[in-house]
Amino acid sequence: MSKPTSMPEIEWQSRCELAALYRLTAYYRMTDLIDTHITLRVPGPERHFLINRYGVAFEKMRASDLVLIDLDGKVVESSYNGGRVNTAGFIIHSAIHDARPDLHCIIHTHTVAGMAVAAQRDGLLPLTQHALKFYGNLAYHTYEGIALSLEERERLVADLGLHKAMILRNHGLLASGGSVAAAFHEIYFLERACQAQIQAMSAGVALSIPSEEVCRHTAAQFDRDGIDGIIDMAWKAALSLIDDQRADWCS
Repeated sequence: MSKPTSMPEIEWQSRCELAALYRLTAYYRMTDLIDTHITLRVPGPERHFLINRYGVAFEKMRASDLVLIDLDGKVVESSYNGGRVNTAGFIIHSAIHDARPDLHCIIHTHTVAGMAVAAQRDGLLPLTQHALKFYGNLAYHTYEGIALSLEERERLVADLGLHKAMILRNHGLLASGGSVAAAFHEIYFLERACQAQIQAMSAGVALSIPSEEVCRHTAAQFDRDGIDGIIDMAWKAALSLIDDQRADWCS
């Protein structure tokens, strides 16, 4: 199915890009049945954002499966395809979209490694180069139960601060960025860092942690704007892995 004639081109392109991100999240095995969620703000003064129609497998997400909602969780009348939206997804994502206009895309996952690190008192340890990307740049939010309360939004935003990634304790991971490519880069590195930590700890031997100086230096190296174009190159390379599905996800 092609773009409806009444839909702005920018919304359709946002839908296609977000649907591709859902499929890549599945490709890299970061899904949890129909739970977890990814959102993308549609450019414009209305501050609307897209979220998945609850019940669709990430592997099969299409542009038409995404629901356009406002910051109050109401489905926008011009939405291409309405449907049920996960309440917890709305609570978490609307809070950040409202408070952080610089973060256009937000990804939340419940991977085994992510949940395992979220359950550890010390959180993510500076054990690997992937983990050092987040050294001094990672927030934590204390678990309050399933995110169904509007009151939790203020605490989520306060805990996130100026960071782009956060560990939701006893829950999972959250990563974001100014673009789909940037958000994907954040969650990919955070997930890999968690996987490496759990595997390293399972060996039952002493762990090697770099010096404070090296940790800070490495984090600063990662913090270059756009990392010299690597983020966009990585996104395009990842998309090539599912390019044979393009006609389906953009429908």
